[in-house]
Amino acid sequence: MDLLKRTIAIIFLITCVCIPHIFAQNQQTRPSPSPSPAKPTKDEDQEPVRVFTEEVRLPVVALDSYGHYDPTLEVDDVLVLEDGVAQQVRSVRHLPANVLLLLDTGGDTSGLGGVSKSTSLTRQVATDLVNRLQEGSWIAVMQSSNSTELLQSWTTDKQTVLKVLKTKMSPAKRSRISDSMVAASQQFKDRPEGSRHIVMITDGVDTPGGKVNREDAVRSLMAARATIHVISYTEFVRQKSDNKTTSVSGGMRPTSNDPIASTDPTMPPGQTRSPTYGVGIRFDPAMRKKRKAYEDEVKKSQQVLTSVAEETGGRILLPKTADEMLAQSNEVARAIAAEYVVTYRPKRPLAEAPQGEYRKIQVASRRVGLNLHSRRGYVVPSTQTN
Repeated sequence: MDLLKRTIAIIFLITCVCIPHIFAQNQQTRPSPSPSPAKPTKDEDQEPVRVFTEEVRLPVVALDSYGHYDPTLEVDDVLVLEDGVAQQVRSVRHLPANVLLLLDTGGDTSGLGGVSKSTSLTRQVATDLVNRLQEGSWIAVMQSSNSTELLQSWTTDKQTVLKVLKTKMSPAKRSRISDSMVAASQQFKDRPEGSRHIVMITDGVDTPGGKVNREDAVRSLMAARATIHVISYTEFVRQKSDNKTTSVSGGMRPTSNDPIASTDPTMPPGQTRSPTYGVGIRFDPAMRKKRKAYEDEVKKSQQVLTSVAEETGGRILLPKTADEMLAQSNEVARAIAAEYVVTYRPKRPLAEAPQGEYRKIQVASRRVGLNLHSRRGYVVPSTQTN
């Protein structure tokens, strides 16, 4: 009897221990229903689109305390203020450059005492610049002469560009540089934001009769959100003009004007010892007036081009000789190669901006000894595309 009771007690104990364990195993092996996917919120659903369209890419040049280009710029080094509000910088990187060469081959000023732009010199400067641009850069060529001509559309093939410069550039009587500025800005409609550059080789003087005034041309350049580099002829032609202030003529001086020969009593009447020569200076009032008008236009042009270059983060270079002008191509190429593209998402959405809104930009360095240079502002595009 005791044995039977002990047996029943053991069976009962085993049952109490094993049944919960078996039940737990069944629960673990039974497949649980898949949870229904969470419905994305409105913000999550639109996030990829908003990141794409709301990104601002700002070109920045970094210089060390010695004025050398700094190759070590990082996100934490950059402070960007948009309309006075600090922005969160997302990235700092180099992007392939988009470089449009705007070459002024028009405007015949050879009648102004020999003062003239030189198409051959412009070609040499442009050729040298193309050779110095980094591989992978996108290049286009536009000529401003009697009309605006796109000599070469966007390409990364340097040899094609060099051939165009050699065979398609030609001088002309008129210059439509303001018209060409507008046409140049339109070439960037489908180009990526960020590293955009227009290199102008010009004196900036328009021949009367163009379709676009200078103010509209400047606004168009600003809206292109490109860095403007100017290799200017203004000082070059001014130097030549200073050396051409008078017209010099030489020839035989009449005997009657020679006080010695005309009163020499030792010579027979009507004879002189020898013909005399003199140099005379002749002033042409009409030429002086025309040259003065041109020089006034050159001075105004230099002021406008300087303002445009500084506003967009570029520079105007003012060589006085052909050798200096050729050397400037290297300076422009180095500036383009050294440019960073700083990316941030503006705290005030671009989509809320009225068409053509201008936003002021200030870029400062957070690192001691580092100087940052960028454009002063940008025009919000009507359609946000990168």
